[in-house]
Amino acid sequence: MLRIFLSALAFASACWIAVACAADDATDSAAPYHVGETVRVVHPAVARDWRGAKTEALVTRIWYPVAAASPEQPREIGAPGAPLFRGHGIAANAPLSDARTKYPLLLLSHGTGGSANSLDWLASALAAHGYIVAGVNHPGNNASEPLTREGFMLWWERATDLSEVLDGLLVDPTLGAHIDRDRIGAVGFSLGGYTVLELAGARTRQQRFLDFCASPAADAICKPPEMARVKDKAPTLATLSPQTLASMARSGDSYRDPRVKAVFAIAPALGEAFDATSFADVSIPLMLVAGTQDSVAPVDTNIHRIASLMPDAKVNMVPGAAHYTFLDDCLPGVVDQLAGLCKDPPGVDREAVHAQTIDWALGFFASTLPAKPL
Repeated sequence: MLRIFLSALAFASACWIAVACAADDATDSAAPYHVGETVRVVHPAVARDWRGAKTEALVTRIWYPVAAASPEQPREIGAPGAPLFRGHGIAANAPLSDARTKYPLLLLSHGTGGSANSLDWLASALAAHGYIVAGVNHPGNNASEPLTREGFMLWWERATDLSEVLDGLLVDPTLGAHIDRDRIGAVGFSLGGYTVLELAGARTRQQRFLDFCASPAADAICKPPEMARVKDKAPTLATLSPQTLASMARSGDSYRDPRVKAVFAIAPALGEAFDATSFADVSIPLMLVAGTQDSVAPVDTNIHRIASLMPDAKVNMVPGAAHYTFLDDCLPGVVDQLAGLCKDPPGVDREAVHAQTIDWALGFFASTLPAKPL
């Protein structure tokens, strides 16, 4: 199996960059809060596999509700001096709103080669409706530092990232006491969609995916362009680290986190890494969302395959939307430069797709993580 894994590695690195909790009325378009933002660097208490990442810590961006009187400052997202996306205004490090004593928490997982900030459009909207949202930059597979092959290979480790961020936040001296431990959910995009399915209890069948990508049926999910940014050499049997071998051996384990009560997966990837038994232990509510014109995580082998294995999952398809329609809005000056990420199919309004997805997320979490009386 290991030799097959290595020979198929070019295909195996799949997937891409890529509420109304406190508000009782999920459909109320007037968000009751402004959005605060801060960063935590989580250092897990136990030894772990960092997938060759330069930063051996879980850098986590947190969006949270603040009082409407706290002014939001406009911001753009990207490298200093070279922004790419339009971000939501934020009240950086403002105090958490005191309108409630506790708020629900949503863990956020980005797609391959991306970052938590690439989903600012969604995270900020959820925070404005009363959620604390925590998005980790997954080690070895994020836009903030060099990508590693292990970051692409060891998909299942991402669920552990989120669980360890949750461990850290629950004891955080500022936020911990204000997290409602009975109202924790997870949101993910693309490979992040796969990640949050694992948190729900899905089990990966790595060999099934490798076989698919080595077959004539292989499609775009097998060839992520972000791999071109990886500088280290392709591993061989002799060069795989003991940590990588150990991780591969547990690829099919359960990464269910029982603290997570509901999952919202956008354009979920790696559908071919699941089989008829993969979702046997999934019992929490799930919603799956994708665009009908997704050519990066093709719908037949990803969202529709996943849905066929989970008949109780709620599925919403966005007509005409593509994979990267679910990333932040690009700034006008970079649309042509990043056409693959920024240009949507004809007739698709990215802001309207975002608004619809936010509405679905608000309604889903309002029903699955219901607000408690004040």
